[in-house]
Amino acid sequence: MTALDDLLDRHGGWLETGPDEGPVISSRIRLARNLRDTTFPGWASKEVRNQVWDKVASAFDAVNGGGFLRWRMDELNALDRELLFERHLISRELAERQAGSGVFVCEDECRAVMVNEEDHLRLQSLQPGLNLQKAWEAADQLDNDLEKTLSYAFSSKLGYLTACPSNVGTGLRASVMLHLPGLILSGEIKPMINAVSKIGLAVRGLWGEGSEASGHMFQISNQITLGKSEMEIIAHLEQIVLEVIEHEKNARRRLMETQRIRVQDHVGRAYGILANAVLMTTGEALDLLSALRLGVDLELLPNTARREIDRLFIRIHPAHLQKEAGSALSPEERDIQRALLIRKFLERKE
Repeated sequence: MTALDDLLDRHGGWLETGPDEGPVISSRIRLARNLRDTTFPGWASKEVRNQVWDKVASAFDAVNGGGFLRWRMDELNALDRELLFERHLISRELAERQAGSGVFVCEDECRAVMVNEEDHLRLQSLQPGLNLQKAWEAADQLDNDLEKTLSYAFSSKLGYLTACPSNVGTGLRASVMLHLPGLILSGEIKPMINAVSKIGLAVRGLWGEGSEASGHMFQISNQITLGKSEMEIIAHLEQIVLEVIEHEKNARRRLMETQRIRVQDHVGRAYGILANAVLMTTGEALDLLSALRLGVDLELLPNTARREIDRLFIRIHPAHLQKEAGSALSPEERDIQRALLIRKFLERKE
């Protein structure tokens, strides 16, 4: 088992520069898979869950020679589990599970497989920018490699069988993370969400289902997995995301043409607070960093790269702050450390 502290020395490969990233943070493909003739994790005994873990571990050893990092939830403390969640490597549900549950992560963090979450396996592939096709190819390859050793639960009529009926079929959930401050500032975000929802897509916040759009970040994903091929699902999502991107760019353009002073003030105030604040909550930091990212995109902050801000979006969360500090911190101590981290970042840009 590799120390989780090593993750602090780098960022995920999906936070590298992507193709024409603009408002797009990342693209993700997730595949739900279950083992044949094996009880789903939510109903399985501790013994069965441990057997599933052992089978998956053996499959990884056969395919990669043990090349993936691996962590079991019952061997991690709460802070380490939270760190994995903050890095988008595991779900909140997996973080709360114990025996037999865990995750396999490739070293660049672009691929991860959760074991014994809602399904036996949740394969995830992340890519920077709008790059669903590359994310799909990486997920599909890993899926095929694992299937050489593992026997999946599959129906010739229904497709892949999953714990939740909404995932039956391809078991595929494709999503794109978008930064949409232009639509928010122009008051156009609700019509966009309503329009996207009416055509079978889901719009969620930074942390997926049930989360708010912190930092003006939104995830757009498919909801239907049955009756369509993987390529159809991906192509439909990409088409809609491209339209949303165009709406966001148009909203920014109109704001700069008609309310330029307001936008400059929005960005300038955020910079001023971040550069001088001594206390900073997570929510406040996310919203203010969102304004900075908008300023970078609009060339109001020329000395800063948007990807540097995207990495800060991860580093300012509680588990990262405490792991970097090397000790548990009270909420106020975290707010102090968060403000200090951001001040130091901005000082290096001056």
